[in-house]
Amino acid sequence: MNRICFICLGNICRSPMAEYILKDKLRKQGIKNVIVDSKATSYEEQGNDIYPKAKNILKEHNIQFSTREAKRLEKEDYDKYDVFYYMEDKNLRNIERIFDKTDKCKKLLIKDIEDPWYTNNFEKVYEEIDEGCQEIIKLLKNN
Repeated sequence: MNRICFICLGNICRSPMAEYILKDKLRKQGIKNVIVDSKATSYEEQGNDIYPKAKNILKEHNIQFSTREAKRLEKEDYDKYDVFYYMEDKNLRNIERIFDKTDKCKKLLIKDIEDPWYTNNFEKVYEEIDEGCQEIIKLLKNN
């Protein structure tokens, strides 16, 4: 069983987009026994659903999603997941404050994936997350 958690600042844009994009790819590839979740490094958006513009971009790409509530990463989450994929270097610093270690943490792409909350470029973020999720699928198929 692979347990994957995507991390971003608020858990309303990038990390839930990644969660649902990867779930869609897993379903289409027939890959089972993978748990996918997403969380925030802050409490700012706790309890809020996916940001409407993030929902719209998922709809445009025919990615199924459900109503959900943003949740913050907690220290006890470290043992619940095998790998944590974060979106930008700032996330890693915050993850380190929460976990006190980062050996299970990987950046989704080599470069930072900008926060579309600030840039409003949801299509670019979708494409970058999709690229990262394609690499995760390759890794899962090779294991």
